[in-house]
Amino acid sequence: QVQLVESGGGLVQAGGSLRLSCAASGRYAMAWFRQAPGKEREFVATISWSGSSTYYADSLKGRFTISRDNAKNTLYLEMNRLKPEDTAVYYCAAKTARGLASREGQYDYWGQGTQVTVSS
Repeated sequence: QVQLVESGGGLVQAGGSLRLSCAASGRYAMAWFRQAPGKEREFVATISWSGSSTYYADSLKGRFTISRDNAKNTLYLEMNRLKPEDTAVYYCAAKTARGLASREGQYDYWGQGTQVTVSS
């Protein structure tokens, strides 16, 4: 059983930055998703096990960066120039199948989520 534990969420002013972390072990492609109040969960970014390949939601390119440190078994999401519409619960996810993916159903393991609130 893979355990994923997110951290790093909090309250930040618009224009600020946050870095989320997800503690995970194992050889998996991983991703970040988010769910805003009253909305469906949406894809944010994904990264291969090696870290050599990444893929982002078009709307977030240039502001968010996904990375991982396999020596520390940790996945990261660097979020810059945050906007109030980035307010959501952010989840990390892992998939056992190879390759990158952007659909929820392709991921096998999920963390509990960490709240990010961006004030205007």
